[in-house]
Amino acid sequence: MRNRARIMIPLAAAGLFAAACTGGGSTPTPPASQPQSQGAVASANPDQLPRNETLYTTGTQWGPAPNFNPIREWDSAVGTKGLVYETLFHYDTNAGKLTPWLAASGTWVDDTTYELKLRPGIKWADGQPFTATDVVFSFELGKMETIPYHQVWEWLESAEATDDQTVKFTFSKANYQQWDFMLYTRSIVPEHIWKGRSEQEVLDGVNENPVGTGAYTFMSKGQDRVVLQRRDDWWGKATLNMEPKPRYIVDIATPSNEVAMGMLLQKGLDLSNNFLPGVANLVQGNFGLTTYYKEPPYMLSANTAWLVPNTTKKPMNDPAFRKALASSVNVKQIVESVYGNLVKAASPTGLLPQWDEYVDQSVVSASGFTFDTAKAEKLLSDAGYRDTDGDGYVENKDGSKINLSLIVPSGWTDWMEAARSISAAAKEGGIQITPDFPDSNALVERRVEGDFDLLINNERQLSNSPYTYYEYMFQLPIRKQQNTVNFARYENEKAWDLVQQLDQVKTDDVEGMKKITSQLQQIHLDDMPVIPLWYNGLWAQHSTTVWKNWPAADGSAPKTGAVMWRNWFELGGFETLTQLQPAAS
Repeated sequence: MRNRARIMIPLAAAGLFAAACTGGGSTPTPPASQPQSQGAVASANPDQLPRNETLYTTGTQWGPAPNFNPIREWDSAVGTKGLVYETLFHYDTNAGKLTPWLAASGTWVDDTTYELKLRPGIKWADGQPFTATDVVFSFELGKMETIPYHQVWEWLESAEATDDQTVKFTFSKANYQQWDFMLYTRSIVPEHIWKGRSEQEVLDGVNENPVGTGAYTFMSKGQDRVVLQRRDDWWGKATLNMEPKPRYIVDIATPSNEVAMGMLLQKGLDLSNNFLPGVANLVQGNFGLTTYYKEPPYMLSANTAWLVPNTTKKPMNDPAFRKALASSVNVKQIVESVYGNLVKAASPTGLLPQWDEYVDQSVVSASGFTFDTAKAEKLLSDAGYRDTDGDGYVENKDGSKINLSLIVPSGWTDWMEAARSISAAAKEGGIQITPDFPDSNALVERRVEGDFDLLINNERQLSNSPYTYYEYMFQLPIRKQQNTVNFARYENEKAWDLVQQLDQVKTDDVEGMKKITSQLQQIHLDDMPVIPLWYNGLWAQHSTTVWKNWPAADGSAPKTGAVMWRNWFELGGFETLTQLQPAAS
């Protein structure tokens, strides 16, 4: 099963243009007593690692690590960003605020000027000082057209190092929401190593010997794993008063979730970020395994899964049909039967539970939808969709047949079962839907080209703001190839204008954000360009055999995420590593 990859498609670029998600994986390392050149990626014997100092993880890599390039983010080796390279800030999902990291502070001096102060005394892993020129250089890489955050230069006019610890950013307009997102997602790279690299090398280069400011360096790689070793001279020990507890991290590319489960039970893994069916039995049994919650849904929520209609095709181009389709989906049945309550049914808005304060309950009460076959049938009839030939399925208004294809990737067994459930429930309401399971790569191509009727997608995860959610849903213009957003190809100029207005609301102006998100929710529920289904979990099953003090909802346990997925170290994943404790102590 390939359920892992789906969940891990975080926002890949500060422009919020997430790129394709793939895995990557690699092999272990020499003992702590054996010196390693900083940043070197070498081969080593995993059997030499002391078990009580090593954290074994899985759930992100699918095979050999394709690169160690933090500019790419979507397929780099686990830990490239977050453990080896770092960002200016982290985002505290519990407090709902940016926390300084490489940066000591950041301030809007005026409406179009942002001043960044860096922490003094930080060094790259090769001993060179980290300065403001590295930050300027990293942002200016975005001037290259193929770089994922290129679009920031549509509104960023300049980045200037006014001294070694200060960067002044000057904007033509202040997109506050995007900027906060950029501050905790953009990896900073060393100018003295990256300067002179071609555009192709910056984007596609393997970056074989990564040198970052982070708490770890890559120690070795192989066909099924990467190994990282902790830096004893990491700046954060003194400045942040924190240190990740594992001296070594071995991230293993497991071929299936069943293999991951077996390794967990045999104590060969400490953390699995896979979707594992039957977690309830594991948690409630005497296996030494824990999850964030002791009862359903067991996991925190990570992103929203939507049913996405291609609004350029009939009858999906009709909002009345899309609303009927929404009422025909029995999400409760999917949550219970497909997932065994490991996920939560989504709000009609689809906004993650962490964004509850932005949900306008009056809009939901008046315009929200629920599973109601009779209502679906009435909506269809009222809109002119009727079963005129008696085959049990409604036809288009012109009498032509409706037989919609719902595509999900072959092998993603939970989504395949969900697609079958959607098809069966829709049949009861008179809508004919046929599940189709193409290869993942073929599905991505069809999605990009618009060659589909319906698909399931979840490519927007938890972030600093609902802006990222609505930017996905409403972004314009529609392009010939929709690579990362608005796969529904839904065109609503008013909605996109509201999203851009939201972008320019300061991120601490919650009431100002609510005013705009309320209007966006109304448009969403009136037109249903995407249909929220469920919240995918932040899959995390932890073994307490070697490491303890894993995150949990109860008591004084950490409230961060135990997650190695790309782009999640800045959302609490790194902080989790600093709070682990050896089980033997």
